[in-house]
Amino acid sequence: MSNIDWTVLIFTLVAVVVYGVFIGRGQKSNASYLKADNKMPWYIVLLGIMATQASAITFLSAPGQAYTDGMRFVQYYFGLPLAMIVICITFIPIFQRLNVYTAYEYLENRFDKKTRVLTSLLFLFSRGLSTGISIYAPSIILSSVLNWNIYLTNVLTGGILLIYTYVGGAKAIAHTQKLQFLIILGTMAFAGYLLIQNMPNGIGFKDALYLAGKSGKLNVITTEFDWKDKYNIWSGLIGGFFLALSYFGTDQSQVGRYITAKDNTNAKMGLLLNGLVKIPMQFAILLIGALLFAFFSLKPAPIYFNERSYQYLKETKPEQAAVFEKEHQDLQIKFNAESKEILKLKETQSPQLKKTIQDFKNTQTQVKELHGRVEEAINHSNYNAEKTDTNYIFLYFVKNTLPVGMIGLLFAVIFLASWGSISAALNSLAACSLKDVHLIFRKDIPDDATELKYSRLHTLAWGIFSIGVAMFATQMGSLIEAVNVLGSLFYGPILGIFLVAFYYKKINGANVFIAAILSEITVIAVYQLDIVSFLWLNVIGAAAVIIFSTIGLLFYKPKAVNS
Repeated sequence: MSNIDWTVLIFTLVAVVVYGVFIGRGQKSNASYLKADNKMPWYIVLLGIMATQASAITFLSAPGQAYTDGMRFVQYYFGLPLAMIVICITFIPIFQRLNVYTAYEYLENRFDKKTRVLTSLLFLFSRGLSTGISIYAPSIILSSVLNWNIYLTNVLTGGILLIYTYVGGAKAIAHTQKLQFLIILGTMAFAGYLLIQNMPNGIGFKDALYLAGKSGKLNVITTEFDWKDKYNIWSGLIGGFFLALSYFGTDQSQVGRYITAKDNTNAKMGLLLNGLVKIPMQFAILLIGALLFAFFSLKPAPIYFNERSYQYLKETKPEQAAVFEKEHQDLQIKFNAESKEILKLKETQSPQLKKTIQDFKNTQTQVKELHGRVEEAINHSNYNAEKTDTNYIFLYFVKNTLPVGMIGLLFAVIFLASWGSISAALNSLAACSLKDVHLIFRKDIPDDATELKYSRLHTLAWGIFSIGVAMFATQMGSLIEAVNVLGSLFYGPILGIFLVAFYYKKINGANVFIAAILSEITVIAVYQLDIVSFLWLNVIGAAAVIIFSTIGLLFYKPKAVNS
């Protein structure tokens, strides 16, 4: 990067850290450190919810996901608006009425202590792993830009955000998320504009959309029902609904955002607006990936977007790389020519257009097949790198196309997006491990100052744990997919516990505790056997808890429960 880009990057990041430390100063109790004294208005709740979900993975991996697999990933969010309505009706009033620090406090009141601890542990394990993946995403950038070791950049990335998270708690997180997300939205919109402006030969937005459509990248709606298809309208509406219900209703990283609201109304407004805004935002980010495919249909694309990985292949297997490069060069010339020919003929609707489109698709298949062979060769070269180059596609465009200054800002945006989600996750992990585990087994904390000290120590411990997880994230492929698969392994049983708590008053703690364990075993077994795609695991996990709990009524006499 140029000196100007470095200046923009460093200034933006330092400004956010300083702002977070400044606004989060003077913490004196856990009510402030973990819940921001319940003073957040709806718009900060909204931005916090969106920033927590939209990590660097969203902005780094989603365009690559659309580039490789089209825009059908957006269907993953189709169940979100309905889930927001259910949470506003059922979850928020209960959490606000009980004035909880964590969602799992309610479970001890409804069931018993062991159910609360089990549910919290399921959350801690899944969210701790996911946070590690979120740290790894921006580490890719530092590694690529600075040519540094990925393990060093994991430590650096995770360590910087710990500064204001450790010091300022929920208040610092809420206000920095507001600033971060506004910068992110403006910069990503400008990046999309620059993508269109950099199309060759005066190619416009409509032309780029036309090419993306002919390449199959605008496959927003997929109506065919297939249990193993990860992204179709049915898995999105049903599986996505259950995933969103569990994530926003029972995952402390999100619950922790809206329990900081002033009141029920502000919490509900933040959530409902998130349900309305999220799908268009994700559509726009995926559209950038589809347009990137059109961009590289008209301009030569690299043989592999992870340049460091391919360079290692060239150094260790130069003859094989030379064969790949000759084939790639020939295919690129052909592919670029066919793309331009399609745009020339698109208004004519002539028979020649139909033939050219078919040739274009055949060449696209050949390019994809070559890419697969290159990827396989890299993965067999004993180089410790990612399985795919999906996470590098947007990054490659930024580095090699955008003007000076904008590159530094885009890199800063990916850091800010990462910090927004990771800081919220660390705060929620600290709240749960302290309130749902530590203080349950040790109740002799003398005063608020000591409890606040423990909260900060828990934050620090989870930061170190997440950095450790990031060290093992290099083999996970598409990060946006990996983090959602991981969540789906645990969210279903967690959601099932809450659904039983809310709607099945006859079922007691002994029933639901055993049911939750059996359900988690069932979900892991279904995943290992590859019976259905990962979104359906959320449905299976929630349904299994209800079914096993109901069966348990035959063996455990129900006791009176609190509502």
